[in-house]
Amino acid sequence: MSAISFTPLYMQRVWGGRTLESEYGRRLPDGAPYGESWEIVDREDEQSVVADGPLAGKTLHELWTGHRGEIFGDGLPESPRFPLLIKVLDARDDLSIQVHPPAAIAPALGGEPKTEMWYIAQAEPGAKLYAGLKAGVTRGDFETALGDGTVADAVHAIEPTAGESIFIPSGRLHAIGAGFLIHEIQQNSDTTYRVFDWNRMGLDGQPRELHVESSLRSIDFNDYEPGMDEANGTVLAECEYFRVEKLDLSDGESFGNAKADRFSIFSVAEGQVAEADGRTFTKGDFFLLPVGSDQLRSQGTSTILRTTIPT
Repeated sequence: MSAISFTPLYMQRVWGGRTLESEYGRRLPDGAPYGESWEIVDREDEQSVVADGPLAGKTLHELWTGHRGEIFGDGLPESPRFPLLIKVLDARDDLSIQVHPPAAIAPALGGEPKTEMWYIAQAEPGAKLYAGLKAGVTRGDFETALGDGTVADAVHAIEPTAGESIFIPSGRLHAIGAGFLIHEIQQNSDTTYRVFDWNRMGLDGQPRELHVESSLRSIDFNDYEPGMDEANGTVLAECEYFRVEKLDLSDGESFGNAKADRFSIFSVAEGQVAEADGRTFTKGDFFLLPVGSDQLRSQGTSTILRTTIPT
């Protein structure tokens, strides 16, 4: 089979911008700020749809439920929906300081656990990520900061550069600061508890909803000052939900699925790659490579991310 590409779903966000347009050549729906492009998604209310080729018009859910063995391979999770959600985030303003609930307490809170990783595709000088707590900050200190509006002073800040990545397990307090373009690989979940939103208004002119009680129950208060991750060979992040590799390719170098009997999802971080028939994918493109597909080849030097599901 050939690579399968999907039509992106664009999400307006108060902190978004137009970088998807300027950096990736995307055609955004209108002049509003767009903060997220959902590239691979299988949720009841949002669906990736195959953009072209013999499967054009089919949803990711239809592929996962009706063609799992022939496209994705055998021995994968028996989940009713495709278990990953992959996005591009365009942060022109700071995102809220937030947390996703750990699996042990998510059902009690009415939410879904969400572990994710971020790959920094672009970073403006001085742009900051927020992850974990500053050393020594206790739960009591954090609750005091909530009361006096100084939450940002309790959260650990990092200044990463393009090409770096960080793993964000459920329970880790975090936020993306202004000035980033990020590829996000995560569990198929859309539960986010905002604990602080910089005292700003939403796109509707009203304060955005906060979820302080649920956040306090979800935050890991022993998670102090994590740094950006160090790659283990090609592997940037690996957990029970996903494995993400960074492949730096030279001109003419070939690549494909990590295992012949399993699919992979690829995103092009830099450069351009091509299938044997000449079809190309350039910076900012995402595609699913089915089981048994031919390898692709880098045209010039390229950097790509390969995401798989561990079993």
